[in-house]
Amino acid sequence: QVQLVESGGGLVQAGGSRTLSCAASGRAASGYAMAWFRQAPGKEREFVATITWQGRSTIYADFVKGRFILSRDIAKNTVALQMNSLQPEDTAVYYCAAGTYTAARSGYDYWGQGTQVTVPS
Repeated sequence: QVQLVESGGGLVQAGGSRTLSCAASGRAASGYAMAWFRQAPGKEREFVATITWQGRSTIYADFVKGRFILSRDIAKNTVALQMNSLQPEDTAVYYCAAGTYTAARSGYDYWGQGTQVTVPS
């Protein structure tokens, strides 16, 4: 089992930045790719970004390329999603996930509880 705990959500002004963190614990937690998904009210959960367990490769959704940066601290078993130039459409609950290195939601076996990010219009 892998436990994931997100932190860092909150209210951010449009154009501002925020960094989300996800701490993984449990058996073999370091061996999984880790990703962020998000879900806005009334919408499906969508892929944001993922990083390999070594932290060497990343995949980003088109709508965050150039704005978000995903990084991993292997020693601490954490990932950080730095979000820049936030816009109201980025408002969502952001979920951390651990699993296979893929943009597909089905590739992830473990999920955190989510952290809310709100960007007022």
